[in-house]
Amino acid sequence: MTSEWNDRQRQIKEQLDIDGEVRIADLKERFQVTEMTLRRDLEKLEQSGLIRRTFGGAILLGKDIALKDRTGILAEEKARIGRKAASYIQPGEYIFLDGGTTTIEIARALKPGLAITVVTNALNVASELQEKQIPTIVSGGMILETTSTLFGPYAENLIGSMAYTRVFLGTTGISAQHGFSNSNMYEAEIKKAAIRQATEVTIVADHSKFGAKDFISFAHLGQAHRLITDRLPEAPLLEACKEAGMETIEAS
Repeated sequence: MTSEWNDRQRQIKEQLDIDGEVRIADLKERFQVTEMTLRRDLEKLEQSGLIRRTFGGAILLGKDIALKDRTGILAEEKARIGRKAASYIQPGEYIFLDGGTTTIEIARALKPGLAITVVTNALNVASELQEKQIPTIVSGGMILETTSTLFGPYAENLIGSMAYTRVFLGTTGISAQHGFSNSNMYEAEIKKAAIRQATEVTIVADHSKFGAKDFISFAHLGQAHRLITDRLPEAPLLEACKEAGMETIEAS
């Protein structure tokens, strides 16, 4: 497949391997070609299954990419989303946070010593909350090394036995037809268990997830009360969110 790429396309892929993301505006300045040419380049790379085109650029495909390799992608956007999501959390609430580079930003945005109880299957989230002295319950289970999350029957049973004021979940895909999706079936089951026990479900996701359909759908749009993102989706998906009764919030 890579032998079919031209030299510019190979250079774009190399940049994606290093940075995890490219923007058309930057590529246009670098290669001095038209936007249409670059869009064709990205379309060609996407056909390989290694990248995903986004609004204004492309990202390295997120299918079980190690957490450490995803951390720097859209970092400021994810931080804004995390701060906005954290602003909804009130003292006395019971919260579930799953794993991911966006949900960890919610933990980072919480005030130290906040009087809430958090349940999580994410080791990095638990570590962050421990430093903040926020009461935290870790689910237990098998470790999924790529994401530092816990899964399996022990995790599902514990998560499914509690009632949550608010649940915050990440996603690798959002579409009208496939709803919210994830590349890993074990993580998808954890998300489903949390949704069943939630009074309110909030999905946190940056704009690169819009229109994407990953392997397993863990919820349709109507199962979430709120989507917090860095940029509102384009009209068709935004309208589908509204029709499903889900609030869409742009984090500023």
